[in-house]
Amino acid sequence: MTPLQRYIAEEIATDHVDGLLSRREAMRRLALIGVGAAAASSLIAACGEQKESSTETSASPTSGASPTTAAAPPPGSESALPTEPVTWAGPQGEVQGAWAAAATPRGGVLVIHENKGLNDWVRSVAGRFAGIGYSALAIDLLSAQGGTATFSDPAQATAELSKIAPEVFMADLHSGITELQRRVPDHKLAAVGFCMGGGLVWQLLASGAPQLAAAVPFYGPLPENPDFSGSKDVAVLGIYAALDNRVNATKDAAAR
Repeated sequence: MTPLQRYIAEEIATDHVDGLLSRREAMRRLALIGVGAAAASSLIAACGEQKESSTETSASPTSGASPTTAAAPPPGSESALPTEPVTWAGPQGEVQGAWAAAATPRGGVLVIHENKGLNDWVRSVAGRFAGIGYSALAIDLLSAQGGTATFSDPAQATAELSKIAPEVFMADLHSGITELQRRVPDHKLAAVGFCMGGGLVWQLLASGAPQLAAAVPFYGPLPENPDFSGSKDVAVLGIYAALDNRVNATKDAAAR
């Protein structure tokens, strides 16, 4: 398994441990990405043990349950702008995306989705960036497979993403940066990615991304033995969890 495939598998197992997926569904999703039954059972058990350890470490004898409050709308929702579907010529054919143009752009942002593909939530992120003055391009990394909308089963979309080679991801992401430069000429550019997309931001930096002025990976796995010298002038803000040991596993290495 690549670091990214391993990360996706651990995420599926952790979702079961956290009660978000039944065991049957977790086993189905792990099978879709090529994890056999025995290995899947071992992975789920290991993630369960890791959660118990994390809970014991963070538990406070005086802590109580927090009161339930209504979820606040995501930041920037009130000023979010609509997105429109766009395509551009990529290294292996047409690449799909969602474009949100700021009225008076202050810069441009490439938005890299998590392992569910380009969905409505990712489009909303692009729209919220545009609403605060940063034109945003959300790329669909399943373009070669027909686009995220092709998959009625989100688990199948995740499985297809897990099979894509790192160099293919990088080629598409670099084409996305080029397209963003075309749409927001003479402005500084940034890349932001979430979960799997955070890992792809780290890979993008390791591949060399001198066109970027800033990058914000929301955790995600580091590539093996990364060399960020080709992106040494990029300002990087890594976002990690407070208590999630799995998410934080590569935080120290990223900070070096």
